[in-house]
Amino acid sequence: MTLLLLGGTGEARRLGGKLAEAGRPAIVSLAGAVRCTTPQPLASRIGGFGGEAGFRDYLAEARITAILDATHPFAARITARTARVCADLGLPYALLRRPGWQAQPGDKWTFLAQENAVAQHIQPGAHAFLATGRQSLTGYANMLGRRMTLRVIDPPELPFPYPVGQFLVGRPPFSQAEEEALFRALRIDWLVTKNAGGAASRSKLDAARALGLPVLLIARPDAPEGVTLLRSVAAAWDWVCAL
Repeated sequence: MTLLLLGGTGEARRLGGKLAEAGRPAIVSLAGAVRCTTPQPLASRIGGFGGEAGFRDYLAEARITAILDATHPFAARITARTARVCADLGLPYALLRRPGWQAQPGDKWTFLAQENAVAQHIQPGAHAFLATGRQSLTGYANMLGRRMTLRVIDPPELPFPYPVGQFLVGRPPFSQAEEEALFRALRIDWLVTKNAGGAASRSKLDAARALGLPVLLIARPDAPEGVTLLRSVAAAWDWVCAL
């Protein structure tokens, strides 16, 4: 049995460590969206598969017998394709998706379906801190008149595409104190982020609450219907052990 672990999250890294320690045959696949990836304890491949046909070819060539999807909660296209292909081929498939964040007393959250709805809530002249990733940039084309700071992990290859805005390069995790200091220094009026969940990146939300900043949260996509949905690394490990 060879398990394909679709990674890119902290949960995937922890599972990779457990698989390596247990000596279970497994390969971790990373999309390559971030240039500098954390070293993996398993055999790994980086990059896309070349569409669905290429993905199917890879599964056959690598003799994959099960897939555990531990990709980012917003990797909807990858998840939908994987679930569909596994169902067609009869391969065991499970989706590990950590719970989303829940508001706490003092939070000022508004949930939105997508980035292009952000401009409806942020008044012209305001400064928005965007923690939604480089690939979300096209969703802010209607934000003219608002100042934007988009945090990215890797240094950008092109200049910021809109008249009033900037990239800010930074690699998480960040402490709440660091986020508060940053928001003060930049005079941020709004925080925009995805409801990715997880403790490691919640600090920006805690900082926004402490500073009284309003937050726009992009709602996460629904999981494909009928898939095995796991909510923790422990549950995912139990699923692997039961294969």
